[in-house]
Amino acid sequence: MAQHRVHPVVHPALIEVHVEQIEQLFYSIDPSPFHTRDLDPQAHDYIVACARELPRELPLALVIHLDRPLTQEQDLAQLEGAIRSHFAASASANRARLRELFRRGRISLLIGVSFLSLSIALGEFSQDWLPKGSPGEIVRESLLIGGWVAMWRPMEIFLYDWWPLAARIRLLDRLARMSTRLVQRRRRSAPAATEQAD
Repeated sequence: MAQHRVHPVVHPALIEVHVEQIEQLFYSIDPSPFHTRDLDPQAHDYIVACARELPRELPLALVIHLDRPLTQEQDLAQLEGAIRSHFAASASANRARLRELFRRGRISLLIGVSFLSLSIALGEFSQDWLPKGSPGEIVRESLLIGGWVAMWRPMEIFLYDWWPLAARIRLLDRLARMSTRLVQRRRRSAPAATEQAD
C-alpha cells in the first residue's frame, strides 16, 4: 500500500517594520514612482540587520505595518517587486565589488610573488659580494622579510577580505526572494465629545 509523505510546512522568518505611509520606505530624493525607487538607506540597513539575525535555513518575509492604506496607483505586487528589485540590484553591485576584489587580489599576488622571488634571488646573490657575518646576514634577512611583506596584501584578500562580502551577497539574494505582506493598522476612534453641563 502506497504511503504518502507529509512534508512539514516551513513558515518564513518575519521581518517587521512600521511606517505611516508606504513612501517612507523609499528614497525620498528619487523622483521616480515608488515601485522603481530604491529603499531608503535606513530602511535598507534595518531590514538587512534583522535578516542577519534570523535563521539562515528559513525563507524570509517582510511584514509592513501601515497606518495609511495604499493609493489607487499602488498595489502589493508592485511593492513586493520594488523591494525584491532593490535587493537584487544590491546583490549585483556587491558581486561586482567581489569580482573587483579578486581582480586586485590576482594583481597583488603577481606583484607579491615577483617581489618575493626577486628578494630571495638577491639574498642568494648577496652571499657572493657581501662579507660573511652580521652585516651580510642583516641585508639578506631584510630582503627576505621585505619579500614576505609584499605578500601580505594578496594573502589578506584571499584569506580574509572576500568571505564577508560573499556572505553579504548570499543574504541579499535571500532578501531578493523575500515575500511582502501588508498589515493595515487600525486607527483608534476619537473619543466622543462630552456634553457640557448647563
